[in-house]
Amino acid sequence: MKHTYTISGMTCNGCSTHVENTLKEVDGVSNAQVDLEKAEAEIEMESHIKLSQFQKALKEDGGNYEIHEQGKTLTNIYDVTGMTCNGCRSHVEKVLNDVEGVSKATVDLEKKEAVIEMEPHVNIKKFQEALKKEGETYKIYPQGKAPKAGENEPSKAIENGTGTFYCPMHCEGDKTYNQPGDCPVCGMDLVEEMSLKATATQYTCPMHPEIIRDEPGDCPICGMDLVPMEADVSAEKKSYLRLVKKFKIAVIFTLPIFLIAMSEMIPGNPLYDWLDMQVWNWIQLGLSIPVVFYATWMFFERAYRSIVTWNLNMFTLIGIGAGVAWVFSVVGLLLPDLFPDQFKTEMGTVHVYFEAATVILTLVLLGQLLEARAHSRTNSAIKELLKLAPNKAYRIVDGVEEEIPTDKIVVGDLLRVKPGDKIPVDGIIEKGQSSLDESMITGEPIPVDKAEGDKVSSGTINGNQSFTMKAEKVGNETLLAQIIKMVNDASRSQAPIQKLADTISGYFVPIVVFISIITFVVWAIYGPEPAYAYAMINAIAVLIIACPCALGLATPMSVMVGVGKGAQNGVLIKNAEALEQMDKVDVLIIDKTGTITEGKPSVEKVVALTSIYSEEQALQYISSVNSMSEHPLAEATVKYAKEKNVTLKEASNFNSVTGKGVTGEIDGKKVAIGNDKLMKDSRADITSEFKSQVDKEQEQGKTVSYVSIDNTIIGYITITDPIKKTSAKAIQELMDDGIEVLMLTGDNEKTAKAVADQLHLSGFKAGMLPEDKLNEVKRLQSEGKLVAMAGDGINDAPALAQSNVGIAMGTGTDVAIESAKITLVKGDLQGVVKAKRLSEKVMRNIKQNLFFALIYNTLGVPLAAGVLFPFFGLLLSPMIAALAMSFSSVSVIANALRLRTAKIN
Repeated sequence: MKHTYTISGMTCNGCSTHVENTLKEVDGVSNAQVDLEKAEAEIEMESHIKLSQFQKALKEDGGNYEIHEQGKTLTNIYDVTGMTCNGCRSHVEKVLNDVEGVSKATVDLEKKEAVIEMEPHVNIKKFQEALKKEGETYKIYPQGKAPKAGENEPSKAIENGTGTFYCPMHCEGDKTYNQPGDCPVCGMDLVEEMSLKATATQYTCPMHPEIIRDEPGDCPICGMDLVPMEADVSAEKKSYLRLVKKFKIAVIFTLPIFLIAMSEMIPGNPLYDWLDMQVWNWIQLGLSIPVVFYATWMFFERAYRSIVTWNLNMFTLIGIGAGVAWVFSVVGLLLPDLFPDQFKTEMGTVHVYFEAATVILTLVLLGQLLEARAHSRTNSAIKELLKLAPNKAYRIVDGVEEEIPTDKIVVGDLLRVKPGDKIPVDGIIEKGQSSLDESMITGEPIPVDKAEGDKVSSGTINGNQSFTMKAEKVGNETLLAQIIKMVNDASRSQAPIQKLADTISGYFVPIVVFISIITFVVWAIYGPEPAYAYAMINAIAVLIIACPCALGLATPMSVMVGVGKGAQNGVLIKNAEALEQMDKVDVLIIDKTGTITEGKPSVEKVVALTSIYSEEQALQYISSVNSMSEHPLAEATVKYAKEKNVTLKEASNFNSVTGKGVTGEIDGKKVAIGNDKLMKDSRADITSEFKSQVDKEQEQGKTVSYVSIDNTIIGYITITDPIKKTSAKAIQELMDDGIEVLMLTGDNEKTAKAVADQLHLSGFKAGMLPEDKLNEVKRLQSEGKLVAMAGDGINDAPALAQSNVGIAMGTGTDVAIESAKITLVKGDLQGVVKAKRLSEKVMRNIKQNLFFALIYNTLGVPLAAGVLFPFFGLLLSPMIAALAMSFSSVSVIANALRLRTAKIN
């Protein structure tokens, strides 16, 4: 007996062969034949075999194959990749539901799954082909077979460039693509993200390019000197060159069409002495074909895709406008009798608009060309940063120096940095000293002196001395790589103000199309003769002049340039929202140590209060316990002890009490070093006489830590941390801008008051634990204040995360930097002033762009519709409309580029 079943999960001939062999091995099966296309298995059996036996055999085989009774609805689950928003989900769901044989398809965005009910079974290839028609964005796989994060999908490789590609208008948020092309939503060319990939220079023979070597030398074939190979042209450059080529072709064929059409304005048109109008119309058609079907065909492809996916955009309007003009002209030329007399000229030919269509398309192409050129300058800041990345270094191994590519450096390598060289990776100077130009990452032009033990950063430039350094951070961990990554991420982020443009753009294209239809109807009914010709021209002009892209580009272009400008000045912006929020900040909260002060404390003195312990012994206990702490104050005490040649003892049971100090045990004695809160916890009484001595120190702005042994205070240590030279000026500038500046510090009241009085702060609070700082931020926010928080320590991280704008000092901890939205590379408050100035200028620039785009479209559309004709007899030619539209986006980018020269110091 024979029975036919439905098989799911097969994707190739290998699958069908495998399933067929598995079924043949089931007891009682005489033969089995599997059809991949029909997804069916015809099984011959001696007697009836339960379906469960076949299901068990396929399950034990370990594949994703399933067997079902034919004629029953099947439910399969598939993995879907490429979805980033609910719009993607609904679009994929619609495409899958439209596949023949599908009863119902439900797509889950969170799980990235599609549950599909079908009858009969539908091969996965049909789903893949259906999604492929929508572009390379969405992919469908058998459940569990989708590539995991970090794996490459089996899709088309990157054709140009080496980076990630994204839409400059961020239509789908921060979604990126693995190849160049058009954005599936707005149709604009995808932009290549700059990446830090330092590669060694390779050499080739000019006569024999197949010869490639890592070092200079002679060609082994002809003996000629090898020359450095040119770096690959970026995708951005290739796209621009491709547009230039197409534009040249468009101009060559459009210009004669334009001259032929314009000759009608010459009395007694001399062209008609050579050939009649009908022939010239045919010549225009022939000349228009290369323009429409080669040079500008991409606009029609984008327009078609926008309509099919209902992601209406600028190319929708261009495609409809120019397409209608060209198709109308072709039909009028081939079938003139279809048209009423109102569409015809005095010579009986139908009005043709080949010149309008080709000139419009050529001008739009010119706009795209200028836009591509202008856009390449918006990320010039990051390109300059990329130039800082050296591609070679000198490593010292067993005393021998060797030249290696920077990507071969590993942590711990000893490197030689020669005069004038760029620092290859982040590290610390082992031997020697020099002055470094760090202006490219801090924005400060004055060279910085570096000596043994000082840290150096990748990309900075050595002065005129040589030194050796130890590599500490390499590859993507270096400061330069982190800066580039942060700039890339911020450039792709969206500011909240973008929502306004997105909302308007969502209704823009349908409204413009509606206005165009109304324009045609009104002119056809009320316009002068030839009414239909006027109606056609003005309707096309309305479609062409509207420019939703100017609205879409208004915010991201300013953000991209602004973020780059900040990076050049040592202000790293994590996202666009931080820029917008910084412009509205009411209150700035600042930490003291490392933010207001240098963060390089030094011990002034150690005081012993009892005759039992000497100052040296007190210092010994203090430094021994502190040797186990990473706090800057602890490091200062250990350094001081070493300078005094004090021998450290072994400490045990060490404990760091956040906001209070440290405890430990030495020789069986309990030692506590910290503030009065820790002394209270340790049950060590502070006498009034002792307290008055400490108060005098604190009133001078010094930090004092008590030390107790076995619950008895035996002395204290005085530590000074000078205020940064830039702090007073920066704070005053911020307060002049109307920002309330408050200091929250874990230090004592008197020390905090001394610093606050010296800097004339708006206010301060002392003895603040991390949760106290966090609660203070929350309190201010509950009062309706927009709070910025600047800090550098682990204890600042909660408040940094809670604040509206967290600002981390680049000289601080990684935790603080991770929690913040803005990082100041140099780590002083002057960077906060720069961030404030930058945010003000970026937001002003965005508002200018939005205003220009809105006013342009608000005035341009009615002007194109002919509202001035009844009063002044003025009409806007579709060709002028195309020129205006093309330059609208360029003007937005040009305005954004002004930020490159903005002063934020």
